[in-house]
Amino acid sequence: MKSAKIISVFAILIFLSSCLSWFIEKPTFNLKEVAITRFSLLGVQFLFGVEVQNPNTFDLKLRALDYTIYFNDQEVGKGRMDQEVLIAKSAATLVQVPLRADFKNLGNPLKEIRAGRDLHYKIEGAAIVKAALGSATIPFSKSGEIKIKK
Repeated sequence: MKSAKIISVFAILIFLSSCLSWFIEKPTFNLKEVAITRFSLLGVQFLFGVEVQNPNTFDLKLRALDYTIYFNDQEVGKGRMDQEVLIAKSAATLVQVPLRADFKNLGNPLKEIRAGRDLHYKIEGAAIVKAALGSATIPFSKSGEIKIKK
């Protein structure tokens, strides 16, 4: 009888941890800055400052971030960040996200970058976040206008 209760409690905890996305408010992702960190013969290295806003009353850990970046509706590249980052409760954290883009993928947006004009951007992907009860994969998509720092 006692072991049945323990097994029941254990099963409930496993169920709750797999349903983390039911209990948390989804964090939001905003592109705050873009900098060119390196030019080469084949492409450009970017560093994107992505602000992650945690609306919850408990800390989250960003365990991984898969993302695709678009400038002026043209895909620039895809990347993955596997570094764990603490996102404090009820706060925003700036996460540095690298991306290497080939010149052939930049096309027309390259002219806008060189001219120092604002670019229409879109960042979309999925974030794996962890809380005390377990992990959840949270899709995101954000677009807007941004100027690239050289």
